[in-house]
Amino acid sequence: MRTLLTAGALALVFSLFLTPLVVRLFKRWGLGQFIRDDGPESHHAKRGTPTMGGLVITLAALFGFFVSALLNGGDGISASSLLILLMLVGMGAVGFVDDFLKVRNQRSLGLTGWAKIAGQVIVATVYGLLAIQFPNEHGYTPASMAISAIRDIPALDLAKIATAVPLVGVVLYLLWINVLAAAATNGVNLADGLDGLAAGASILAIGSYVFIGFWQFNQLGCSVMSDRSTCYTTNDPLSLAIVAAAICGALIGFLWWNTSPAKIIMGDTGSLGLGGALCALAIETRTELLLILIGGLFVIEAGSVIVQRAYFKATHGKRIFLMTPIHHTFELMGWREVTIVVRFWTIAGLLVALGLGAF
Repeated sequence: MRTLLTAGALALVFSLFLTPLVVRLFKRWGLGQFIRDDGPESHHAKRGTPTMGGLVITLAALFGFFVSALLNGGDGISASSLLILLMLVGMGAVGFVDDFLKVRNQRSLGLTGWAKIAGQVIVATVYGLLAIQFPNEHGYTPASMAISAIRDIPALDLAKIATAVPLVGVVLYLLWINVLAAAATNGVNLADGLDGLAAGASILAIGSYVFIGFWQFNQLGCSVMSDRSTCYTTNDPLSLAIVAAAICGALIGFLWWNTSPAKIIMGDTGSLGLGGALCALAIETRTELLLILIGGLFVIEAGSVIVQRAYFKATHGKRIFLMTPIHHTFELMGWREVTIVVRFWTIAGLLVALGLGAF
């Protein structure tokens, strides 16, 4: 518990005081946000706002996690927690390249769609392969090859296929990991369209894994029972809670400067990294399908885009929403940005509460 609280506090202080320095530095370097001309009129005022703030979130999370671990004798450092950080840093690196190209070329497109997908696939595949290594004393690896909801679902255990046809089982498992990673990263990325929206919703979603990890840690005694059907098979749940606390602390400190009017924007560097971390936390706590509720706001944002595009193609040009992601629709309806953000945070909080209640 001490390591958990220390990780969150150190990350919060680091991002709270480092962010203003980064804002000044990025302004000096001209690393400002490019705004699309076809977006809402109110967004044109954001042109030039320093972007790539996800670097601060990542550095703060790494600082909080590793310093707290060192102060407490290495407590919290495990294969499980390091794999979460791998997804945070790896997906963030893909986003950083995308952000950098946007700033350098002064256009709203950085990496091509296929290049971004390729980067995400590489990171997710490396993560997926590593996550089924490093078993603990009970033989549990950070991830399992079963699709999970609150625990692994035996009927959806891809390891059974791998036993019969090894290559097919592993390929299906990696496809599942990539689907989860693409959904989480792009969901957070689409929500990052209003000041503070993605950061606040991410605090709620990732913060839920502090409680889930700590709860699973308190139930670890179950793992030595003969009947394990109701046990948690998480590899090292306390370390997952600690790394989630570090990311949350970093986000809280960053949100101080990211609320409207934002002094800095997290960019794809932040949104893709956070989505990757959220995905990895769901995989390693065996709550993959529960992520539909815990990350419910991101599901809504991504869902609005999917529905809009499908309807547009099916009707040859008609639209359901004024603009997607759906928060832009409310902007065009005349809602103030702060009003939209607070109400969307409320929705995110209710969905997280439902997810935790189900857990």
